[in-house]
Amino acid sequence: MSEFKQLIGGKLVDGAREMDVVNPATGKPFAKCPVADEAQLNEAVAAAKAAFPAWAARSQDERAEMIVKLADALAEQTADLSRLLTSEQGKPLDQAGIELMICGYTLKAFAGMRIEPRTIQENEKSKVYEIRKPLGVVAAITPWNFPLMMAVHKLGPALLAGNTVVLKPAATTPLTTLKFGEICQKIFPAGVVNVICDQNDLGDKLTGHPDVDKISFTGSTATGKKVMEAASRAVKRVTLELGGNDAAIVLDDVDPVETAQKIFQAVMANAGQVCLAVKRAYVPAAMYDVFCDELARLAGLAVVDEGTQQGAQIGPVQNKMQYEKLKGLLESAKLEGKIIAGGNAVDRDGYFIEPTIVRDVDDSARIVREEQFGPVLPVLRYEEIEDVLARANDSDYGLGGSVWGTDIERATKIAERVQSGTVWVNQHMGLAPNIPFRGAKQSGMGTELGQEGLNEFTQATVVNVKLG
Repeated sequence: MSEFKQLIGGKLVDGAREMDVVNPATGKPFAKCPVADEAQLNEAVAAAKAAFPAWAARSQDERAEMIVKLADALAEQTADLSRLLTSEQGKPLDQAGIELMICGYTLKAFAGMRIEPRTIQENEKSKVYEIRKPLGVVAAITPWNFPLMMAVHKLGPALLAGNTVVLKPAATTPLTTLKFGEICQKIFPAGVVNVICDQNDLGDKLTGHPDVDKISFTGSTATGKKVMEAASRAVKRVTLELGGNDAAIVLDDVDPVETAQKIFQAVMANAGQVCLAVKRAYVPAAMYDVFCDELARLAGLAVVDEGTQQGAQIGPVQNKMQYEKLKGLLESAKLEGKIIAGGNAVDRDGYFIEPTIVRDVDDSARIVREEQFGPVLPVLRYEEIEDVLARANDSDYGLGGSVWGTDIERATKIAERVQSGTVWVNQHMGLAPNIPFRGAKQSGMGTELGQEGLNEFTQATVVNVKLG
């Protein structure tokens, strides 16, 4: 797994230069990665554009068959790819394996979907129906928290719909995606899938390229705004899956210890680096102390270690920039609330942060208002449901959220009032390829997953026929 190449026009190629890739568990480089320049970016887009007509002309069944082959090939390389993913991303090896497993499952789920004409109106005077056609070249830009899973969320539906793709991974986690490109090279016709890398310097060139027809971006809200601005110049189709500040609302009829345990898992998965992780918990005053104590106990027991180590539960934060941001937030939290577990960087090499629980904190605190994107949870108390709903909804974000209660009907009615793209009841982060996923407010626009996510990669055309 030591040699890495980009994929452009069906060929594995070097970059214009190289860059170091850092293992977040050590803070030190462990591999070299090829980096594209603007000329190579243009080659990749040109290759995708040239491959589009023939790929779009294939049947959905033919395209689906190749997507299934991709899923099977990923499964065959799960062990090697998991180790590489842990090395560049930091997550424990078992979690890396789960990401690979989800990738295969998601690809096969999309391969089983179809885009069919839809009859809108039909009578003796007219027939009106809608067809969907591929858009062309898709720029797929992925984040560093789930490099392969986010690539699959874009690649699967884009290819099934008949588009060609230029895939650009995050600069700090490019390697697994490059190996993914090698697999694609053996399955798809030249130019259908292209993979290029950058050092955060080609994003504008790719999103603003005149031959890119659709942008699918997952990342921060700040960067998403720049992507949307670039897309607006040519009114490109765009799907944005951006940041979140998910609230978990705990109702007064639950077992506080059992619920704290479930929410803890929804906070700490992937070291808290999940757009949909619980990032603030609202707990009734009557059970607040018990709830906080259980969270602190769990944080103290959690095994923080390098992802390759047996028993590791929480790995490092993925990159130094995020590590420094979290250290700053923790310093603010020490002034804004009471830290009852963690609160510091771990004294070792790499970018490790202690699992942290903050109580007695106000809604105005940085640790509550900002998306932490790390193993950190502020816990806020409340008295009345109307008050907690207003507080939970008082956010620029609206990606996900959850309500926890024994009375399912009551909890569901409260969940319906949470202002986010997805709201769960008595669970959090439950995703499936057939269920649409979208953000509200500044958490994004458009849809991923499900039939609606597939349709995002098409242009709808209404055909209106006058009969007789």
